[in-house]
Amino acid sequence: MRLEFMRRTDLALRALMSLEAAGTSVQAADLAEALHSTRQFVPRVMAPLVRAGWVSSLPGPRGGYHLTADLTATSLLEVIELIEGPTDDGSCVLGGPCRTEVGCVAHQAWSEARRVLRDRLAATPVASVPRFQPTHRQTKGRTS
Repeated sequence: MRLEFMRRTDLALRALMSLEAAGTSVQAADLAEALHSTRQFVPRVMAPLVRAGWVSSLPGPRGGYHLTADLTATSLLEVIELIEGPTDDGSCVLGGPCRTEVGCVAHQAWSEARRVLRDRLAATPVASVPRFQPTHRQTKGRTS
């Protein structure tokens, strides 16, 4: 388990919160602006969220992304693992799998720390994360 996550995971979390704040469909360009990202990167961030059914995507000029998940029931761990894969890969703190029956010197402490971190992330709903301030532009009389 790494003790950091990729920028794409941060953007996915921010996108979920931004969509919740908007309360309506948000076009990719507007979402990119709210996330301080590029319009080209938004589909890469949103694709796993759409596949998981947490966000719906409507193509076309009037389309956009719409939150379908309940962020009070979606944990930080679920989002992190959706974007990055399993966090508990059994790797040793020294890198790679533990190669001895007893593990490395830090095996016990690392295993416990990993369990505590995973439990905390699993118990933290996305809805409880302090909000950043998304920016949404007004387009043609509607909020996007």
